[in-house]
Amino acid sequence: MKTRGFKDLYLPKRIAKHIKFLLFCVVVTPIWGLIIKAQLNTNFLLSTLIIMYILMEILYFISQKILILNFSSEKKDITRKDVTRIYLFRLALFYIVAVAIATFSVVVYLYFFHLVNGYDIPPLTWFLGSIIGTLKTAATGFLFMIPVFFFVPWQQSMKREFELREQNLIFQNETLKNQVNPHFLFNSLNTLSSLINNEVEIAGQFTAKLSIIYRYILDNSARTKIPLKEEIDFIRDYFYMHQIRNEGKIALHIDIKENEYVHEILPVSLQLLVENAIKHNMATVDKPLIIHIYLENGYIVVNNNIQKMATQIASTKIGLKNLNERIRLVTGKEIIISKSEEYFMVKVPLII
Repeated sequence: MKTRGFKDLYLPKRIAKHIKFLLFCVVVTPIWGLIIKAQLNTNFLLSTLIIMYILMEILYFISQKILILNFSSEKKDITRKDVTRIYLFRLALFYIVAVAIATFSVVVYLYFFHLVNGYDIPPLTWFLGSIIGTLKTAATGFLFMIPVFFFVPWQQSMKREFELREQNLIFQNETLKNQVNPHFLFNSLNTLSSLINNEVEIAGQFTAKLSIIYRYILDNSARTKIPLKEEIDFIRDYFYMHQIRNEGKIALHIDIKENEYVHEILPVSLQLLVENAIKHNMATVDKPLIIHIYLENGYIVVNNNIQKMATQIASTKIGLKNLNERIRLVTGKEIIISKSEEYFMVKVPLII
């Protein structure tokens, strides 16, 4: 994971974010104690620090669920005004939720702090007064915080959505031209010509699979997500075409159970990885190329053994870069690439 220097405390970005929350609470805790004129002893400082940090983490988690917009590219007519309107609605929803959670947390905190200091159980009027007072403070505080702290997420949301639309338009065009390598079509037609003369039944199956493959690409190139089951079925059909031509020199093992097909994935995202494995590796009957596909911690993994060719095909890695950019815009995550002398592995985030 990359860091951004002092801005991220020279730590990975995700870790730095939580450390900054903790540092903020450390600074604000004594200031809060002075404001409410509390005794700044160990019990007060530690308990306040803990409840404040937990509250910030909860609100941050909720803000990621509510404020981060993720429109589907099927909404081609969406405008900047639409994004702003939906964002403002979600912002109002987050404001209500944040005030409610903050009020509840502070009242509970005050109640237990009251008991820890040896006082009797507070009367109902104390609870009502605490709730009203805390509600006013939280509502006012969050009202002033919203313009300052949520303007950037609004900008990021709009930028992300329109970047996604632009990337999808580019992807649609490139998919129609290049997604399935033209050499694949040329080789498939040659194979089909040979099968027609010798194995008519297999030739019919081969033709049907070829039709299914190109229909799948044309139908789904404009979509941002598709059921995992459909993508895996497509990969099976695509691999079948290669398997006919390679006569058992390559093997595909898909280790996904039926009850695991609950996720979605970017369409035509696995085909590039399978194609690269076949294109860049030698395969013989004695030393077959073996491709494994399985799920692992929210990712789908495509793993193949490395068998270097005598003459290596130069790789521009543009396909992987484009795939990573599409996935980043849709899921907020990136593909993970691992390589050793024995294997090459790519992990693609699933849409959960």
